[in-house]
Amino acid sequence: MPTFDELDLDPRVRQVLGEIGYETPSPIQEKTIPLLLEGRDVLGLAQTGTGKTAAFALPILSRLDLDATTPQALVLTPTRELAIQVSEAFQRYAAHLPGFHVLPIYGGTSYGPQLGGLRRGAHVVVGTPGRLIDHLEKGSLDLTGLRHVVLDEADEMLRMGFIEDVERILQAVPAQRQVALFSATMPGAIRKISQSYLNEPAEISVRTKTSTATNINQRHVPVRAADKLDALTRILEVELFDAMIVFVRTKQLTEELAEKLQARGFSAAAINGDIAQAQRERTIGQLRDGRIDILVATDVAARGLDVERISHVLNYDIPHDTESYVHRVGRTGRAGRSGEAILFVAPRERHLLRAIERATRQNIPQMELPSIDAVNDRRLARFADSITDTLAKGGLEVFQELVREYERTHDVPMVEIAAALAAMVQGDRPLLLDPEPGAEPSRDGDLFEPSTSETETYRVEVGRRNRVTPRALVGALANEGGVPSKYIGHIDIRSEHTLIELPADLPDELLSKLRNTQVAGRGLRISRAEDEFISRRPRRPGRDRGDRRPHRKGQRAPQSRSSAGKRDLRHSGA
Repeated sequence: MPTFDELDLDPRVRQVLGEIGYETPSPIQEKTIPLLLEGRDVLGLAQTGTGKTAAFALPILSRLDLDATTPQALVLTPTRELAIQVSEAFQRYAAHLPGFHVLPIYGGTSYGPQLGGLRRGAHVVVGTPGRLIDHLEKGSLDLTGLRHVVLDEADEMLRMGFIEDVERILQAVPAQRQVALFSATMPGAIRKISQSYLNEPAEISVRTKTSTATNINQRHVPVRAADKLDALTRILEVELFDAMIVFVRTKQLTEELAEKLQARGFSAAAINGDIAQAQRERTIGQLRDGRIDILVATDVAARGLDVERISHVLNYDIPHDTESYVHRVGRTGRAGRSGEAILFVAPRERHLLRAIERATRQNIPQMELPSIDAVNDRRLARFADSITDTLAKGGLEVFQELVREYERTHDVPMVEIAAALAAMVQGDRPLLLDPEPGAEPSRDGDLFEPSTSETETYRVEVGRRNRVTPRALVGALANEGGVPSKYIGHIDIRSEHTLIELPADLPDELLSKLRNTQVAGRGLRISRAEDEFISRRPRRPGRDRGDRRPHRKGQRAPQSRSSAGKRDLRHSGA
């Protein structure tokens, strides 16, 4: 398998790939990149999640003229979500290309920022067909300098009724241009477009391994990037495992995460592409014979790894292609044994989870993180086990005499001496975690638990005029309605009402109960918001971290870490 260094990419692009931990191209990248670098048209049959965005983005970036003032590449996508995703990928891969600009263009938003971006100049435009047609008709999109055209998920554009718009755009681009068409299927209409608008294309078909063993139990955990380490720690403390591989995206993170786990008392080690073969074999040998229990690895470093002890695979970073996910999960459940696979999913990575589920034709259910009570129960059990093991070993006579002498001399009860000795052994690390601030009181199983990770925007009829606060809203929903605060998302307080992000599957009986809940002297009268969206803006410097004020539209909201509103983890002691 070739490496990216062996492909004729711009050195500045290869530098970024090294920094983000990409070591070897996926099959679609290996086949497509050389052809696009040669200037060939390409017809690719590839599913979502095979790495095709990098397959066309990397060669386009390597052939750009950064001094040009009009768009040189146009990428057509069926949805605004994919347009944003592709734009972000271009921006990430172009980190060392000075002055590079990519502009996403899609419907449902104001024309102003898009017109401004086109006036300033963009090297790459990524857009949905309808809005691109609008800009062509307005004369705001200049395609005269276009050299590359990409049709991404062409069959999806056909299904959504965009195919006529696609043809109009292809008719408007210069005759001398390179076209790459990617589609998961090849219906007649897509084949016809390829015959009409592609010049002797090279045809590429990538069959990916998209099935996982039935003896592997797969689960996912919604968790923010900042909370991943604490989430992993909770799982390691409570989940019963023999040995585990933790997969991360970059070589640097393998070392950093292994060190942090070691500092928390776990036997962990790292392997990545920079580690010498002798060291790699030594580390795997330690995993095999039980001297270490956790291996933090990149995809390439773990290739061919077959250790019977591996009972769990944890995807700390979700892979960008489904084939990598299948290979990772395959490190457990070997030789017919059962295995466990856990996948961390950040809020902006839900589309990758859906792509994996579609490709593998499997639902990956949500896993609840172990609670503080569960972690503390496990710690107390281990503490008791350590006392039992020490007593069983014997040889305590000297210490028994020392304790008796201390008891006689200082007139201190034996139980207090034992507690002091236990504290000496425990050191600075607390034995038990503190309860989460603002945690919901026990309701004997009456707390609502969503069956899906999907969320929806709800409207409540209290706002700034009623002097309502985020803390009061979260308290009402959690304490009166039984909605755990970890499932309460962004809160956008407006003048007369408030928008709140909550689980999409709130039952009608719970909504009825919440409608009568009082906040600031008024009933919530909660309902599903119609055509209203939570606006987001970044936190101002110095603002209290728990303040959930409204945010400007189009920008990501900060993740609150207030005592009442944390989404996933609300402590740092795990």
